[in-house]
Amino acid sequence: MVQEHFDVVVVGSGFGALFFVEGYLAKRPAAKILMLERGTFNSHAWQLEHGKNSSLAHTSTFRTDAANKVWNFTIGVGGGTNCWYAQTPRFHPSDFHMKSKYGVAQDWPLDYDELEQYYVAAETRMSVAGSPDMSVVLPRSAPFPQPPHKQTAVDAIMRRAQPEFHVPIATARASVADAGRPPCCASARCNLCPVNAKFTFENGFVDLRGLPNVEIRTECEVTHFDHAGDSVKAAVYKKGGEEHRVTGDLFVLGANAIHSPAILLRSGIDHPLTGVGIHEQVGYSLEVLLEGLDSLNGGTITTALNYSLYDTPSRKDYAGALIYFDNRWPHGLRTEYGRWRQLAPLVIVVEDLPQDSNRVVLDSDGMPKVLHAEISDYAKRGVEASLVNIEKVLAPLPVERIDFKGMRDTESHIQGSLRMGNERASSVIDAKQIHHDVRNLVVVGSSVFPSGPNSNPSLSVAALSLRSAALIA
Repeated sequence: MVQEHFDVVVVGSGFGALFFVEGYLAKRPAAKILMLERGTFNSHAWQLEHGKNSSLAHTSTFRTDAANKVWNFTIGVGGGTNCWYAQTPRFHPSDFHMKSKYGVAQDWPLDYDELEQYYVAAETRMSVAGSPDMSVVLPRSAPFPQPPHKQTAVDAIMRRAQPEFHVPIATARASVADAGRPPCCASARCNLCPVNAKFTFENGFVDLRGLPNVEIRTECEVTHFDHAGDSVKAAVYKKGGEEHRVTGDLFVLGANAIHSPAILLRSGIDHPLTGVGIHEQVGYSLEVLLEGLDSLNGGTITTALNYSLYDTPSRKDYAGALIYFDNRWPHGLRTEYGRWRQLAPLVIVVEDLPQDSNRVVLDSDGMPKVLHAEISDYAKRGVEASLVNIEKVLAPLPVERIDFKGMRDTESHIQGSLRMGNERASSVIDAKQIHHDVRNLVVVGSSVFPSGPNSNPSLSVAALSLRSAALIA
């Protein structure tokens, strides 16, 4: 095969990879870029017809030692843009200073203010719907592109009582018909959005797909990098039963937090923290039965977030919790005559910490294996504290009863296996997301998170990628 050479070779095509490529092209529009995607392109129509996001079962691509721990992701062109629910809250300013402020986890090598302009850029790119009221919790320098979704009767009461904590959620689900997408239909089927209202690869990267200097090559499983000294020389991938090799000047590793460290391990790029600390948030469900208050009249699946338990002085002792107020009935409607809508389903998401005992390793055949013993004691204490404090948070509502509906199998937010930081001793990549040891290798995606904030990660992944691309290009 004739040797191919590109300015940039990108592994993967999810949030991190796509936003890095767009950010890089903004500075270097003529750059010749190759994106190598293990999966195939599955259109929105194909996904609806088949009832799934990908033609490749993700569980066939890795192993795990924990039967009760679910790791969710989608392999295919667009990655998580296919399966996500399009919740787009930013991380909290304190999330970036966990060590210096609370004495836990690690500080990030950047802060909220530095990332804020890239948050705005990512929100603009996704045409995010949100309320200016969000700024009381998460400061912002520009308005949201779209107005917020309609709130529920429950949200109206909570907003009046707790305006500093209870805010409309920001989403990349359209609230009005512009940006080429119809408004959310509030059918609570966001992974397979029936009306194509959420931001995805297919409806969001039309321009990128048409560029003559960008190629997205599918069914290409990158196995490893060839490297020498402090540089990657080539990406090696399998396609159609054959092995291929492509060279480049810059390499971007944008697989997920399981497969990115596995590629590095197979490459012999042996930073001691590679794969170490993989984790995600911990979630559980509650159902709040209401006395005389009809709700479930909002405009989207989740209508509001409550930050009462997110960032308090107690965060030095136990994890913070983010409360999602839903506009659906996952546990069924009420059966009492005339009271079927008198309920408020909640999802409580608690942050977890990276632990050295939880890691990605290679099995004997080179397949990645996730070792995950348990969540941190910090997260366990956070779950307990949030359950104790939830009645106080919900005091403005006419609460009849609060039912615990169980822990959630997963939040589908795999992160933390290739941590970023200023020091090689405590991180794999630096503040620009360049590998400490291999200086033409950039890592993007949620694998770079040095701590585990309890907000949805996709917007932050996009913003981090835009920042990295701007600094490097």
